[in-house]
Amino acid sequence: MKNIFYLLVVLITSICSYGQNKISFEGTIAHKNGDVVFIKNNQGAIVKELKVDSDGKFKDNFEIKKEGFYMFFDGKEYTELYLKNGYDLKMKLDAEDFDETVTYKGKGEKENNFLAEKIRNQITFEEKLASIDTKDAFTTLLDAKKANEDKALQAKGLDADFIKTMKGKFLNENLEVLDMFNDKLKEKELIGKPSPTFDFENHKGGTTSLESLKGKYVYIDVWATWCGPCRAEIPYLQKIEEKYHDKNIAFVSISVDEKKDYEKWKKMITDKNMGGIQLIADKNWMSDFVRAYGINSIPRFILIDPAGNVVNANAARPSEKALSELLDTLLK
Repeated sequence: MKNIFYLLVVLITSICSYGQNKISFEGTIAHKNGDVVFIKNNQGAIVKELKVDSDGKFKDNFEIKKEGFYMFFDGKEYTELYLKNGYDLKMKLDAEDFDETVTYKGKGEKENNFLAEKIRNQITFEEKLASIDTKDAFTTLLDAKKANEDKALQAKGLDADFIKTMKGKFLNENLEVLDMFNDKLKEKELIGKPSPTFDFENHKGGTTSLESLKGKYVYIDVWATWCGPCRAEIPYLQKIEEKYHDKNIAFVSISVDEKKDYEKWKKMITDKNMGGIQLIADKNWMSDFVRAYGINSIPRFILIDPAGNVVNANAARPSEKALSELLDTLLK
């Protein structure tokens, strides 16, 4: 009898513990984008799918294998989550003003409101950064950002693991911002100066140099076959080429594919009926032209004037309205 009683106590305790270890997650979404929302891990895999009713409400209980950072996706936009088993979170947002309206209540609210506020601060920071073009002004802005982050991490009640991870995240993000701003200064220095040159293999045969295109504006797309965002720009680039086909401008695409993807490059151009002047860099990322522009991410777009001088070392993408507006002005 004693053993049976002991087993019952253990079973009841286990059942209670199991319930306590689950995350209770519910929320209300105004102007919802769909009937389902998702929680994804950092690799983009779906961890949990939650149904949203006609009033924009969702609710579920679930466990996660690994406590930490996740993404909440409403079918259109993301926000970061910090989840631990045992959390009891109530989320509220308006999908028409997503980042500005995300708030949380309940156990775990401090960490998740911290992340929501972090996104809002990042938007404000980026808006200020866009208007800054001197090193001193940038240093002042970045120092203020770091001071605010340090202060925020000192708030009472934040999870110790969360604080440790966020310190690392902030450090990496600020180093990336510094690198990006230094790249911006380098790009600014190139404006109005003779462009670095190239003489690359042409898909149609032979080679094509930048010098051979003098007398025309040259819009350059640096891309690769494996690059998703690059491929996404192709239809927009084709429309831009069609719109300005009779104007004084040459559209040049330079692939940074490696030698192993040479045939893939040739095939994609044919299969997608890609227009313009299709070139492949001689030493992919290590090509002199690519390095001279400091290109470390793609797609990258460059605009050069008829004299061979740089108009913009980091020009608007074909998908952006700003490109058509600029070309309309230059190609009257």
